Amino acid sequence: MDYKTIIAAELLAEHLQDDNLVIIDCRFTLGDDLRGTSDYQQAHIPGAVYAHLDNDLCGSIIPGKTGRHPLPDVDLLVDRFSRWGISSEVQVVAYDDWPGNGIPVAARLWWSLRWLGHEKAAVLDGGWDGWTQAGYPISRGTEEQSRAVFVPLRKPDLFAGSTLVDSMRQDPVSRVVDSRSSDRYRGENETIDTVAGHIPGAISLPYQDNFDAGGLFHPASKLRKKFRDILGDTPASDVAFYCGSGVTAAVNVLAMAHAGLGDARLYVGSWSEWITDTRRPVV
Repeated sequence: MDYKTIIAAELLAEHLQDDNLVIIDCRFTLGDDLRGTSDYQQAHIPGAVYAHLDNDLCGSIIPGKTGRHPLPDVDLLVDRFSRWGISSEVQVVAYDDWPGNGIPVAARLWWSLRWLGHEKAAVLDGGWDGWTQAGYPISRGTEEQSRAVFVPLRKPDLFAGSTLVDSMRQDPVSRVVDSRSSDRYRGENETIDTVAGHIPGAISLPYQDNFDAGGLFHPASKLRKKFRDILGDTPASDVAFYCGSGVTAAVNVLAMAHAGLGDARLYVGSWSEWITDTRRPVV
């Protein structure tokens, strides 16, 4: 297997017995951080291990400084990836069941792996719901993988911090893209963060627009046209996506890569970090 963006459920089902395959369940519910673990134990894709968004994929929140889902120390990610059995030759498939379009946490894991140099990682198209609706097998309880040695090869060009984003938003050749819903972008329906609005100069491209009515990614050709219509000829390296806390924006990064347009940057701190400093402008 060699999948680097998304994988269809039927293809994963055909490869469940492959030796060099690690499946990671990323289900997580905002406001109930025990729900994902419980759901995993009740039913999951056979062989899957569980990754918790807050405990495994994010670092500690520092009030007034970080966003709601900051990056953890690299050493922590390396330990997690090693514990889950990820080495250089392993194909990783991540999935979750986020309401509406069920892959954002899996996309954040995908980006984290890619940021640390592991490109044989894909997100399950359709997520957990697509898998169960198709009638594919499930398992129960808790599973583990044999520990491996994950060797990080960090790719700093995939990351954007607030200073870089501030520069990019004022640079006519770069694009800063808001991945939240259009109403949150406009500041009309902010129910999570303490300040409403968006980063000045940012354009709106809700992550949900990458999916069809059945919750599957649009074909790569359609995604490519969508990004080209909005971003023009701006290369992916000059594009930074953000959302509320650096999770759903990873879906846009994934979609752009799946469209064959290259690797954009993820502003991990996103809006919830941007607004911690009152000197940063807001629209």
